[in-house]
Amino acid sequence: VQLVESGGGLVQAGGSLRLSCATSGRSFSNYTMAWFRQVPGNEREFVAAISWNGGSTYYAERVKGRFTISRDNAKNTVYLQMISLKPEDTYIYYCSALYGRDHALDFSILQDFANSGSFGQGTRVTVSS
Repeated sequence: VQLVESGGGLVQAGGSLRLSCATSGRSFSNYTMAWFRQVPGNEREFVAAISWNGGSTYYAERVKGRFTISRDNAKNTVYLQMISLKPEDTYIYYCSALYGRDHALDFSILQDFANSGSFGQGTRVTVSS
């Protein structure tokens, strides 16, 4: 599956952004999707994951209550709505696809994505203070 992120940019602290990730389309509903973020040179950090039908979500503590992951299977797209942005949210954001509908959305999903996930090229988010 090919993944193309968009929607990043420069925003002031307290502002909002919505990231999108368009996929190549085949069998999108068979994939568990997620967002990660990374500063070059540092480890990739998990942000949020969503089940194949959007019925379940899982968030990192640092973003819970501020970020919302969603998906539109008809459009083969996953989204990350970010509000109340902070300077420490400044990262390159990547979406990831993991084949399968039966992945548990808990801490174990991080290793599953690390082992078998496909990642896009990323979109840069910069939050100014």
